[in-house]
Amino acid sequence: MWIGSPCWFCGASDKGAHKKLHGSTAKIPWKVDCNRNLKRRGKYRSWVYMTLDQRETKTKQKEDFSKGSLSLPQRPRRNRKSDAIRSLTRETILLPQHLVYPIFIHADSYVKPIPSMPDCQVHSISSMLEQVDMAYRWGVQNVILFPKIDVKLKSNTASECYNPNGLVPQAISEIKSKFPKVMVWTDIALDPYSSMGHDGMVGDIVQGKQKQSVILNDETVQQLCRQALCHAAAGADVVAPSDMMDGRIGAIRMALDEKGYTYVSICSYTAKYASSFYGPFRDALDSAPVDIPGVPKDKKTYQMDPGNALEALREMELDEHEGADMLMVKPGLPYLDIIRLIRENTTLPVVVYQVSGEYAMIKAATQQGWLDEKQCVMESLLCFRRAGANAILTYFAKDAAQWLVEQDDIARKSFLQ
Repeated sequence: MWIGSPCWFCGASDKGAHKKLHGSTAKIPWKVDCNRNLKRRGKYRSWVYMTLDQRETKTKQKEDFSKGSLSLPQRPRRNRKSDAIRSLTRETILLPQHLVYPIFIHADSYVKPIPSMPDCQVHSISSMLEQVDMAYRWGVQNVILFPKIDVKLKSNTASECYNPNGLVPQAISEIKSKFPKVMVWTDIALDPYSSMGHDGMVGDIVQGKQKQSVILNDETVQQLCRQALCHAAAGADVVAPSDMMDGRIGAIRMALDEKGYTYVSICSYTAKYASSFYGPFRDALDSAPVDIPGVPKDKKTYQMDPGNALEALREMELDEHEGADMLMVKPGLPYLDIIRLIRENTTLPVVVYQVSGEYAMIKAATQQGWLDEKQCVMESLLCFRRAGANAILTYFAKDAAQWLVEQDDIARKSFLQ
């Protein structure tokens, strides 16, 4: 609308201009009925609120279109016209070195399939080494270990987690001896070792006259420090606390530094949400909370509420202050906004975990023939990078690295120098 114009709705200066704009509408009282007529023709909002330049441009485009072409100075499709141009202008890239390969291990000598995670297995030490070798040959230089512990070794204190002769220290030692350039990450949490299936020790507290079972924070942190020291002594390059206990990053950093492990990195699970996407992982490791009266049925008192975003910034600030070297968001695709939020508020590397439920969904859909596995996997991983992730934990790491090498003709030798 042009304020002060004779027609309050279209800006026509007189009836002649009004007739030129609207044709037959000039037959009806032009100041009164212009609004109604334009609404009827579906043009009121798009026309009334245009500036003069916009109206002239629209009129010119209409004339150009009648001649068979549009006068468009900006045509974004010009930067999409060939693979060479698309590659040149691509804002985000994905490479094998951006991937971290999670490997499930157990102390048995056989490989155990995981029904809810097709093509994933719980590996023996020897088959684990084969997986590391294959992944490394395709350029994946980082692996993270997740142990399935014999039920006989589990306890509420999870003391097996810092057994120097345990499964994880043995696996670390084997990898580092055969593949010294591979960076070995380890999960720091009690749930694989806990008879309660929780990331922390379960204990009773008294509030008033009521006794309640809770996940103990400070007592758990002490165990986590012992676990991190055990893994560092075995040769771990990165410890990744996934427990979400308060204060554990600072305590672990102090414990490592006091023992001389200043070179061991900490990748904190900064924003680990109480998600429904972890089911297949818990199936693989038998690490779900137990159904015992009095024991918390879920992990919502220490993992984050899926409805919260600003809380992730609070956790980020604490982890930075306490000495984290990398910050992780878990799960991945449902939390792209959190990845971006943290990326925009920290200078530390950001890591994302494409979790077991995400993997299982893609696998299930592709096995039904509904989706193309390779295309969907590569798109999802690229989206993590676009959102701001420096590194991606994904069960597709080995396959994705191979696809990248074959697709982009990356020289594998460059990874093995």
